[in-house]
Amino acid sequence: MTNNLNIRKIFFLALLIFCANLFAASNGYTPKKREFRGAWIQCVNGQFIGMSTEKMQQTLTYQLDELQKDGVNAIFFQVRAECDALYQSDIEPWSRFLTGVQGKAPQPYWDPLQWMIDQCHKRGMELHAWLNPYRAKTKFTSSLDPKHIAMTNPGRVFPYDGLFILNPGMRENREYIINVVNDIVERYDIDGIHMDDYFYPYPVAGLQIPDDREYAANSNGISNREDWRRDNVNVFIKECGEAIHRLKPWVKFGISPFGIYRNKRDGVEVGSLTKGTQNYDDLYADVLLWVNNGWIDYSVPQLYWQIGHTAADYKTLIEWWNRYASARPLYIGEDVERTAKFADVDNPKINQMPAKFALHSKLPNVDGTVLWYAKAAVDNVGNYGTMLRNKYWRYPALQPLMPFIDSKAPKKPKKVKPVWTSDGYVLFWTKPKAKHWDDEVHKYVVYRFEKGEKINLDNPAKIVTITDKEHYKLPYVDGTARYTYVVTALDRMSNESKPVKKKLKL
Repeated sequence: MTNNLNIRKIFFLALLIFCANLFAASNGYTPKKREFRGAWIQCVNGQFIGMSTEKMQQTLTYQLDELQKDGVNAIFFQVRAECDALYQSDIEPWSRFLTGVQGKAPQPYWDPLQWMIDQCHKRGMELHAWLNPYRAKTKFTSSLDPKHIAMTNPGRVFPYDGLFILNPGMRENREYIINVVNDIVERYDIDGIHMDDYFYPYPVAGLQIPDDREYAANSNGISNREDWRRDNVNVFIKECGEAIHRLKPWVKFGISPFGIYRNKRDGVEVGSLTKGTQNYDDLYADVLLWVNNGWIDYSVPQLYWQIGHTAADYKTLIEWWNRYASARPLYIGEDVERTAKFADVDNPKINQMPAKFALHSKLPNVDGTVLWYAKAAVDNVGNYGTMLRNKYWRYPALQPLMPFIDSKAPKKPKKVKPVWTSDGYVLFWTKPKAKHWDDEVHKYVVYRFEKGEKINLDNPAKIVTITDKEHYKLPYVDGTARYTYVVTALDRMSNESKPVKKKLKL
């Protein structure tokens, strides 16, 4: 009886959503979305090496401006590629991917992470600090700073195919990484901590992971070596997420795993019909466990293949993740270049972007997209950026809700009023008081409606800005046109307040 009631409730809710969307479509707009629209800005490709402070800031400013036009509302900025730092750290040395020499501070001095936080927030974007947890040296790094962990504690790393890896079997390494994470969370106003797919190293034929000593000493009663390795990573993920939320409950902890969890075969039921490297079996990363236990706040599987790929079909994989990874918000990692390169399987005259975005819209548990990589969208490869800004992400979207962290809306803005200033006609408001972090206002949404137009905050075309400022410069002309402006407040988890309306003549 209870199951039947639940089924009826789900059906009724789905029917309501369908009818609301149908009504919106009939009135000429797509309903306001809660959608994560991210982009990865990486340093490990060397794009910033040797740039002056001014040049790098100019480059990032241009990228952020273009991404904002494309509709991006979150940035994953790589700040730790090999136990180094693109920020001021007393724990790890400055990254060679910033200055060209590990341990060398940028001159003139600046802190790229703090600068990016400021730049993203003023554009209404989130900034997630992206760390590679275990990688201590990339293949092409030839020298390490004397203060680097591999130099001060060489027994805590192992070499593997030209890499150095912090040994995941050592508790002190887990504690070390979490100490680095805590340092960032404490000192910077970030929106998230993000980690990608580098846990245990990607397997190379003929190479063994040298962890016999650690397994013998710290097996924890686990008789299977692979289960032990997975347990090492599981413990780290659980403890890291707990540490982040103890310091700042609103900082989101997300993982971007390799796109295949497991290949389906005899004895493996929860697997996809694919034939490739696997998170669970090869990287010892049990991503579904982390999602279903709530140890992470979102996941971004890297589905970089094309629809029709023989070993890892995109459609097969996005449907698989939609089915199995819905206990936490699910965003899809998209490869811009490959999407633009491959033709649509049903229409070879166009690329695969329309088909992929159609799958995103159709699948109910897909809450967003992250672009790999940001510069490809900025460079408008295959017209990708143009399509984002003119079609798919034409109107702004609020971040997906995370009620498991906070579901209570903040109080509405106060004292909303227009004022003539030396800079023109400006709409001002003040932040409501808050007693606790989950009441505190973090951003605002400003809507605009013409005279006689029904106030409908579900229409994203009416959003003129999402801002962290407490003012908005009005487009005054001659004072004859009448408009209604509406201001709402967003808290740290993007819960939206009740609206405040103000009629104006512009």
